[in-house]
Amino acid sequence: MSADHPHSILFVCGMNSIRSPMAEAIARSVLPASVYVASAGVKDGERDPFVDVILGEEGLSLGDRKPQKYEDLEDGFFDLIVTLSPEAHHAAMSATETDATAVEFWPMPDPSAVNGSRGQILDAYRDLYRRIRDKLDDLRRR
Repeated sequence: MSADHPHSILFVCGMNSIRSPMAEAIARSVLPASVYVASAGVKDGERDPFVDVILGEEGLSLGDRKPQKYEDLEDGFFDLIVTLSPEAHHAAMSATETDATAVEFWPMPDPSAVNGSRGQILDAYRDLYRRIRDKLDDLRRR
């Protein structure tokens, strides 16, 4: 990452149960340890067990982390907010309209919308993992 890379990044999605916690875990593994990383959701959510499976396949873990709401964050200042759903993007744009926080929209599919066998569902979560990892690799190269 360049010298002007963000020092703090918040990932936001609808319920902080799939996309944003996955992004948080991946970011912690690929970005420098000096970058503060967090995630939140626009609404209350429950932890998704498929996220744990996919992260486990990659040697990552959320530990005992629980979903949290964007409005409940103790530290509200981030250099960069990455939104992963339209709902999250709208909320972040409204919340940051008076400050200098950069907001980027990385639209990501919701793998929980996939129907089919367990294998097909896990493939949708793996696809999400790859998409997020690719975007983080792009961010790292900036």
